[in-house]
Amino acid sequence: MVAPKAPSKSTATATTARNNEPSWWHRFWNRIIGRRDAPKPPPKRPAKVGVYIDGYNLYYGRLRGTPFKWLDPVKLIDDILVARDQNESLECVHFFTAHALATFASHGKASEQAQAGYHRALMARHGARMEMTFGKHSYDKGGSLLPEFIAGQPYNRLKRVRVWHLEEKKTDVNLAIRMYRDAAQGRFDRIILVSNDSDAEPALQAIHDDFPHIMIGVVMPIHPPPPGKAVHRRASASLANLATWTIEQLTDAQLQAAQLPPVVPTKKQPVRKPAHW
Repeated sequence: MVAPKAPSKSTATATTARNNEPSWWHRFWNRIIGRRDAPKPPPKRPAKVGVYIDGYNLYYGRLRGTPFKWLDPVKLIDDILVARDQNESLECVHFFTAHALATFASHGKASEQAQAGYHRALMARHGARMEMTFGKHSYDKGGSLLPEFIAGQPYNRLKRVRVWHLEEKKTDVNLAIRMYRDAAQGRFDRIILVSNDSDAEPALQAIHDDFPHIMIGVVMPIHPPPPGKAVHRRASASLANLATWTIEQLTDAQLQAAQLPPVVPTKKQPVRKPAHW
């Protein structure tokens, strides 16, 4: 009778290794535990948002004649971003406007003081998150000679009258240049334009073409029409076509929720909401 051959050293080693391998159950359980104990990836950085407000368009398009002139634009945009829920962080609001002129203002000198106090309140409340750029108002001191409108008659360029014609200068250009420069410098991941003025279209088009990674939003300061009434001021299609998203109306509820407190503390005298606002 031949004795069984003893296993070779290599065969014995392989057999021992197989016996020491974890079972399928142990492999499965270790995989579950490993997933549970694995470090979680860091949260994604919020997208940086820069906002550009045409103050003239905002005022005459939505705020004039309403009780919402004491508006906090930073709070308004913060509320919009929260509602969007897209992991966005408002970095800065750039406000473009011009100083009021008492000669042409409804409340004269009080209008100048009210606007100046409003601007001071915004800067005191928000610091570096609020930037202001001022243009200027221009008018012909001798009056501008313009064709007279006569109901029922065709345009006649020879029949002219002198009128006070006030124009705001530099606001559109300042806004366009600042938007583009910020995009070129990579300051923000996303930008929001608050305006319904199609004059901003060339700047938005340039940003859209040159920096396609920057998301563009447009908030149009338009009053919702009364129930049953037609829209009296339409949203700019040329701006909407360049935007990833748009808000075509600002409701009373949105504006009411974004009002400054009646008294805003500053480093000097506190600023109070003007009585005629």
